[in-house]
Amino acid sequence: MDFALLDKKLHQDTIPPFNEIINEDCIKGLKKIPDNFIDLVVTSPPYDNIRDYNGYQIDLPQLGKELYRVMKPGGIVALVMQDQTSNFAKSLTTFRTVIDWCDNAGFRLFECVIYKKFGMDAAWWKQRFRMDHEYMPIFLKGERPQYFNKEPLKVPSKHGNKTMTGGANRKTNGLTAKSETFVINPMKCRGTVWEYLNAGDKDSIKRKHPAPFPDKIPYDFITCFCPPDGIVLDPMMGSGSTAVSAIKLNRNYIGFEISDEYCKIAKDRIAKTQSIDFRD
Repeated sequence: MDFALLDKKLHQDTIPPFNEIINEDCIKGLKKIPDNFIDLVVTSPPYDNIRDYNGYQIDLPQLGKELYRVMKPGGIVALVMQDQTSNFAKSLTTFRTVIDWCDNAGFRLFECVIYKKFGMDAAWWKQRFRMDHEYMPIFLKGERPQYFNKEPLKVPSKHGNKTMTGGANRKTNGLTAKSETFVINPMKCRGTVWEYLNAGDKDSIKRKHPAPFPDKIPYDFITCFCPPDGIVLDPMMGSGSTAVSAIKLNRNYIGFEISDEYCKIAKDRIAKTQSIDFRD
C-alpha cells in the first residue's frame, strides 16, 4: 500500500470547504489546508486589545508561518493593522509583525500601503495628531506576484489629457534632466496611499461587528492580486467583508472565524450578498 498517497488523500478530504465560513480557530483550521494552495489572503487580525473581540487573541508569529506554508509561490497576504498608543508611544506591533513574518516566516515585503481614513476629533487628540491612517503591509511568497493587475485600481488624474512641460528629474549623478512636453494620461496609478471612507459601508448587519474595514479594501486586493480562478482566504473573517468581495468578483473563498457571534454576522451578510445579481 502507498501510505504517502493514502495520507495525501486523507488530507485532501479534510480541506475546509470553499465558499463557507468555518467556526473554528484559524491556526487549527489552517493546518487542514495543503501546502501551496491559497492565492491571496486579506485579513485584519485582533491586535493590542484595541477592540474587545469577545476576548479572542491571535498568535501572530504562528499565523505568519502557517500562512506562508499554505500560500502558492507568488501568493500575496495583505494585512490591515494599526498600533495601540499607550503612554504617548506606539506599540510597534505592526512593525514587529512585518519584521517577524519576513525574518522568520519566510515572506518578503512587497509593499506597505497606507489606508487613509478620516479620524474623529476627540479630547485625546489635543495631545497628539489625529489618527488618519492604518497600515496595509503586503507580503509576498517567492520572487514575484503570480498575478498583478493594477489597471482597475487606477484613479483619475487631476490634469488628465492636458499637455504639460516638466519631468526634470534629478539623475543619479546629481544632474537634472531636461524638461519634456507630454500629455497627461486621464488615469494614473493610485500609488501607495489608498483612501477609503465608511468602514461600516452603511450596512446595519456589518456594523454589529466592533472593528469592520471597508469592503472596498478586500475588493481592491482581490482585483489586483487574485487570478480569476484563484482562492481567497480570510483566517479571521470578522464581519465577512473578504467573503462578500470574493462573491462579487466571482472568486472562491475560504474563511475561518472563532467567534460564534461574528460568524453569524458574516453569514448574514453573505446571504444578503448572494441574493443580489452582480452580473452586468
